Amino acid sequence: MPSPDFEALAQGGIRRLRAYDPGHDIVALRRKFPGGALVELGSNESPFGPSPRAVQAVSDCVASLHRYPDPLGSELKSALATHLQVDPARLMLGNGSHELLMMVAQVFAGPDAGVVASEFGFAVYAIAAQAAGAKFVRAPALPLGSAMPRGHDLDAIAAAVDADTQLVYLANPNNPSATWFSTAALATFLESVRSDVLVVVDEAYLEFVTSPELVSAVGLLDRFPNLIVTRTFSKAHGLAGLRVGYACAHPDLVAVLERVRESFNVGTPGLAAATASLADSVHLDSVRSANAAERDWLANQLRLRGARVGPSQTNFVLVDFERDATAIEASLVRKGIVLRPMAGYGLGNCLRITVGARGDNLQLLDALDQVLS
Repeated sequence: MPSPDFEALAQGGIRRLRAYDPGHDIVALRRKFPGGALVELGSNESPFGPSPRAVQAVSDCVASLHRYPDPLGSELKSALATHLQVDPARLMLGNGSHELLMMVAQVFAGPDAGVVASEFGFAVYAIAAQAAGAKFVRAPALPLGSAMPRGHDLDAIAAAVDADTQLVYLANPNNPSATWFSTAALATFLESVRSDVLVVVDEAYLEFVTSPELVSAVGLLDRFPNLIVTRTFSKAHGLAGLRVGYACAHPDLVAVLERVRESFNVGTPGLAAATASLADSVHLDSVRSANAAERDWLANQLRLRGARVGPSQTNFVLVDFERDATAIEASLVRKGIVLRPMAGYGLGNCLRITVGARGDNLQLLDALDQVLS
């Protein structure tokens, strides 16, 4: 029997879709550079690791792995509700925030319900829109000469919203530009869009923020029922391997999303680790402080080498070498240094560099000196 044309059988939006690119085959590179020799600075993982309480929580649940996880995630939701000072009915758990970003488009976007996001916004926004068969509009980003080069231009995003728009994605701070906008500016933006336009604020990197002008958009939920805030335990909490995220929104909106949430979408170890990590504010504060100090040091070191480094409130920096960075990135990989190329974002001169521990950062700088010379 001949194989059918699977491409033709797929829905139109899927046929036009290109899968999310996670970067290098990191497992193959680890085999090539065994014994921890590979310096991994391409995926924005925390070099400071998870809370010891989270590690212990995972260990404690091993004996129950033959049981399904709590399908409601009640303990984690209760802890989050207390932490965020919101009704638990406002919360929905996800297999990382990536799943939630996709799910919002699955439910609320489509051929007659378009999506708007910023140029240089997180790649998943476009993928989510295309998978839903929705028209996707990229609003122009802020120019290079601005205070937030390549960051979100909220006025341009608001202008791109038309009669068919039903969903807007914002990232604050943004990946990959590392830029941000104030909470006051977000409130002004929300006042400018129609109440039936849903606005997703992706706060994957919020725990790394040290600027007093930016606090979580969760505090705006009572004023703006069309607001959805997504967060993750993958970054500052150091639980990327367990895939735990959450959304916070109006209870009625959450109830609609719950209709398509996969059963048991967050596993038992993830639920336990996230709950324990949330309770360890001392660890999170130390991660934030250490990251901020290392971020500033690394940015200055890169500037001393002639690179253009944009502002950052995340655990990474976007570095513009002002020439095609393909050869630079490839040479670093050969030396066992993994960064994230940005050509897929239309930023071929740039590399995204995770803020690592000091030892990894020194290895990066030493290798970069050799490559640039």
